[in-house]
This record gives sequence, C-alpha cells and structure tokens, in this order.
Amino acid sequence: MDEKMHTSRDPVWVISRHPDTGIVERRLRSYLSRDRTGIRREVLRLFINTRSLSIAELVAKLKTRFTVTFQAIASMVGIIASRMGILCATRTSGGVHNYELKEKYVGIVVGIVGVN
Repeated sequence: MDEKMHTSRDPVWVISRHPDTGIVERRLRSYLSRDRTGIRREVLRLFINTRSLSIAELVAKLKTRFTVTFQAIASMVGIIASRMGILCATRTSGGVHNYELKEKYVGIVVGIVGVN
C-alpha cells in the first residue's frame, strides 16, 4: 500500500458548524423530554406559526398560558438557537433581535411538536 503523508497543501476536512438533521432531531427530542409544563413545545409551536418573533413578543404570547419571565424565555431561546442551531437571529433597526425557525428544520420541528 502506497500511503502519502499529510502535507500542509493537502485539503483538510472541516466539520460543519450546523449539525445534520439526525443530530438536531435527537437533541430536540431530548430537550422536549424534560418539558414538564409544555412551555418548550409552545415556544416551538409559536415559531412554527409566527415565524419571526422577538423575546418580548414571545413573553407576551406565553403569559396568557404560563407564568414566565423575560430572562427565562431569553435563556430558552438562546439554548434552542445555540445548542440545536434551529433558530436564526436578526437585528432590527431598533436594535431588537428577532428569531425565526430556519427553513431547513421546519419539517423536523413540525413532526416532533405538531402544529395547532
């Protein structure tokens, strides 16, 4: 066998920052398995139905059914955005961050949480 040693000119495989859909599905199922109140599922349903939301808008919608704080919802959205990578954040001209479900993960999220 004639093996070539790695040189600095050889291509190096780069691991993508976005996990594949199987990993996302596993992480999402695990995350939702610890949802005792149903609030995590409701946050994801709101993203499915509304697409783009700020933390303040999420809090206002969730307060009708749950006892929530701005910080708790901001933390929840941060976990969903960073650990699972299924949310995209954009900043408005007023400096407010809006979050939306990435198009490539809509089917997975709908399949797991359903739509109301």
